[in-house]
Amino acid sequence: MPSSPAVVAERLHKRYRAKTAVDDVSLSIDAGEIFGILGRNGAGKTTTVELIAGVRKPDRGAVRVLGLDSLRDRTRLRQVLGVQLQDATLHAALTVTELVRLYATFYRDPVPAGELIESVGLTASGRTRFENLSGGQAQRLSIALALIGRPRVVILDELTTGLDPEARRHMWTAVEALRDTGVTVLLVSHAMEEVERLCDRVALLDAGRVVAVDSPAGLVERAGFAQRVTIRAVSPVPEGLLEGLAGVERVRAEGGRVVVEGRGDLLQAVSVALVRAGVVATGTRSEQAGLDDAFVALTGSRLDPEEEKR
Repeated sequence: MPSSPAVVAERLHKRYRAKTAVDDVSLSIDAGEIFGILGRNGAGKTTTVELIAGVRKPDRGAVRVLGLDSLRDRTRLRQVLGVQLQDATLHAALTVTELVRLYATFYRDPVPAGELIESVGLTASGRTRFENLSGGQAQRLSIALALIGRPRVVILDELTTGLDPEARRHMWTAVEALRDTGVTVLLVSHAMEEVERLCDRVALLDAGRVVAVDSPAGLVERAGFAQRVTIRAVSPVPEGLLEGLAGVERVRAEGGRVVVEGRGDLLQAVSVALVRAGVVATGTRSEQAGLDDAFVALTGSRLDPEEEKR
């Protein structure tokens, strides 16, 4: 028999004065999967995970994590749920080691402090006070505190914000190791590469609503095309030249470029058509559609990483 979902959110709704932050969101997250939540600034991502964690109370709807109600069973839930949210505020005067040891007292079988500090790359900062940590170091400490109780479900909100490329990839490996041990990970991220690498499934949120839930590859498939060829030419590409080619699904102008989207051997078809029409291309680039393309196709807007700080 299939196992029960690790997280079930049913018709969550949260409103702040005149703004609806979460509007009828329902999610079912399987045990042992990495489940991503992706959306623009203000789409309701952080509010959704705060409702799931029991940090906020929904206006209506319900959440169960490993069968526990996120509000009524909060004490029991804290023993099996680890949470790393954005902008964690900790005691400024305590050192990294002191904070980890303090949090360890909240759990029956915590990960040893030294082992955990090493796992997030903070061994050299063990005696540094929280107030003196860089943004990336504070982020790694927050992740460590989310993992100290050996949780069976972990919520990670903007996991790698502020981390350098090496630390980011180290953290990705750590998250994959969590999944390998059966831990369920709920990951909020604006980084497409991160989501494509880590997530088994992704929910796209737009204006507080779930637009689609699928694997990263499944979302790309829903975008309606598989390839993109971008052309820069000396002379204008004749109108209608490319639209009727086999496999072409869309042609559009972007500044001084022509972008062709479709399937099959798209680059070959476009190149042959240009040569036959006597169009000299100064630059031609072919690329596979990605999650960013799916996001644009399914929500109608592009995700701006610089905007996604909250």
